[in-house]
Amino acid sequence: MSQFAINLLFVGASFALYVGIAIWARAGSTKDFYVAGGGVHPITNGMATAADWMSAASFISMAGLLASGGYANSSFLMGWTGGYVILAMLLAPYLRKFGKFTVPDFIGDRFYSTPARIVAVVCLVVASVTYVIGQMTGAGVAFSRFLEVSNTWGIWIAAFIVFLYAVFGGMKGITYTQVAQYIVLIIAYTIPAVFIALQLTGNPIPMFGMFSTHTESGLPLLEKLNSVLNELGFRDYTADVDNKLNMVLFTLSLMVGTAGLPHVIIRFFTVPKVADARWSAGWALVFIALLYLTAPAVASMARLNLLTTVYPDAAGQVENYEEAMDNALVYEERPEWIRTWEETGLIEFNDLNSDGRIQVYNDANPDFADTAAERGWEGNELEVNNDILVLANPEIANLPGWVIGLIAAGGIAAALSTAAGLLLAISSAISHDLIKNTINPNITEKGEMLAARISMAGAILLATYLGLNPPGFAAQTVALAFGIAGASLFPALMMGIFSKRVNSKGAVSGMLAGLVATLLYIFTYLGWLFIPGTNMLPNTPDNWILGISPLSFGAVGAMINFAVAFAVSNATEEPPQEIQDLVESVRYPKGAGGAIDH
Repeated sequence: MSQFAINLLFVGASFALYVGIAIWARAGSTKDFYVAGGGVHPITNGMATAADWMSAASFISMAGLLASGGYANSSFLMGWTGGYVILAMLLAPYLRKFGKFTVPDFIGDRFYSTPARIVAVVCLVVASVTYVIGQMTGAGVAFSRFLEVSNTWGIWIAAFIVFLYAVFGGMKGITYTQVAQYIVLIIAYTIPAVFIALQLTGNPIPMFGMFSTHTESGLPLLEKLNSVLNELGFRDYTADVDNKLNMVLFTLSLMVGTAGLPHVIIRFFTVPKVADARWSAGWALVFIALLYLTAPAVASMARLNLLTTVYPDAAGQVENYEEAMDNALVYEERPEWIRTWEETGLIEFNDLNSDGRIQVYNDANPDFADTAAERGWEGNELEVNNDILVLANPEIANLPGWVIGLIAAGGIAAALSTAAGLLLAISSAISHDLIKNTINPNITEKGEMLAARISMAGAILLATYLGLNPPGFAAQTVALAFGIAGASLFPALMMGIFSKRVNSKGAVSGMLAGLVATLLYIFTYLGWLFIPGTNMLPNTPDNWILGISPLSFGAVGAMINFAVAFAVSNATEEPPQEIQDLVESVRYPKGAGGAIDH
């Protein structure tokens, strides 16, 4: 059986499973559509939450970013995990006690204000659509390779599949689909990692293999990786970062963004009671850890595998790399995996010195220019998209065809699971918070569900269109979404739970200030509405204010939000006494009833 047929078998079987679950669990009421009926078991909800949270950015892109940047990109790992802990400890139980369907529902009622609800809807839609762009980017990468179509067609296919099971199933269908998707993606991620760890180190546990001995050279794996990187003009994989401020802010931005993610927060409304919300959060952390402890090992091994594919003689070297670097891979003899990925456009070769061999090195390093000239190199000749490394890893390591098919299904499952959760958050915000609670309170349940499905379909089309020209790799685009959520929604949620003094004027002013400041900073460097060529300044460290990357500005936006909200609140009247009593009651998450529809 050909590799293409194996891929079709695995991906097709997983699609059939997802659509079948959606049909079986089709939403019949708004409660089914928004919170899956409110009776999901904590372990089931924990698994669904893990799948919802571990998107294409986690499965496909995070290891690629770690592989390319090493320790410098570990902020992704620390920020996302730390943010989930904040969400589980400080937000989820209290929001579950409040007992509403959505984040704008909480903000609208807590700040006793229709403008607050509308601003929250705007913030949610902007953050979620940006996040979905990242999912579509990752899904396009997976589909383009494993179904052997263009990246554009890959994104459109992903959009169609999400439309089928998200629009009809709602939260009820999405919950059980995400359980299946988690099982698929975690098996798909860990099995190749075990194989590759065994090949490179003889240790079957990837997270331990990363610190084990590289079998072929006898050196510790990370030391071996550092030595190969140094020979090619790259910095050490384990090197520290120069801009500590940017790294700290980026980590904080991911943390507060994770805690403010609306599509994850609404998952805690699907369980029967507050204690179940806490247990769900704990189980989700266990399920997340299985992948997040494996990702750094996958990243380091993928980087070493890639380099020793291009420089085969370098794998067994300990000290003398000169001859190995001169004997680079002949392009016509390149392995099959490079040929197949070239067809997607995500790997590009340009023989700059016309020697018929592939040279990979850091041509942006001026200190390495003389060494490159001595070797006859005239520039880096192989451009590899970061998002392909995890998906290509089994092929690089010559693993069996069924493993490649499995990781195809896993990568696609990761992208689709989060996309579905985000689209539900968008549709519920528009239909429930904007239409039912603001524009037309007398809308029927049937009309509300129709509005939810139409808004979800519109969000899919918008995110797909923007996903065709994303503002960065999947994980980078997702980081922007986290920054937007962290700057706008997270402070309002925290102040709504823990501060009796913040009033509606303060909350609205803070959300607007945080959102506008963050968007202006991001659009300045990445283009207005992420449209290529519309940026006002080049996105380079020299142009960043105080060296703060657009990916890191969410933390600054959150600080602006807090400061403006407290300043305006203290300059205006106190919230009504019943709202202060409500805040007091929410702080003690005991005995909450089911999520209710207003």
